[in-house]
Amino acid sequence: MGIFDMLWAYVLVFLLAAVPFFEAVAVIPIAILGGLSAIPVTILGFVGNFLTVILVIIFVDSIKQWQRKRNRNLVEDTAEGESKRTQRAQKIWNKYGMPGLSIIGPLIVGSHLTALMALSLGGTKRAVAYWLTGSLVLWCVSVAILAHLGFDFLNVGEGGFLRGIFN
Repeated sequence: MGIFDMLWAYVLVFLLAAVPFFEAVAVIPIAILGGLSAIPVTILGFVGNFLTVILVIIFVDSIKQWQRKRNRNLVEDTAEGESKRTQRAQKIWNKYGMPGLSIIGPLIVGSHLTALMALSLGGTKRAVAYWLTGSLVLWCVSVAILAHLGFDFLNVGEGGFLRGIFN
């Protein structure tokens, strides 16, 4: 793989990690199994995901206003007028509070929606930012370690599956 191909692969990791619902938790293991180095992938995946989550936290009021306009035009998902994701987040919030939603949320609904829901359910911007940052670090490092160990376990050759794509 050439230097520009390698650089492009790392840029893609950053960009895809920033995309809501795809996020770092999905991008990191794919990139590591694809043959990219685990440490830069983990850092770039975290930073990409973190920056967009922080943008959600900063612009939460504008997002809520857009969401209210959008929901007026859509039929509600359930009889109570709340989506199943919102109900799931509410149950986690009621049972475990901010720590539970921050840690479990990125796996269930994604970190961006978790931030929005935590703020909607009563969390402060500062608390949501701290808890989601910790949660993202935890999940990024965890999936990177598991992917790296899985890479060794699967005995995928040098360069991973990306070798065939870029060659």
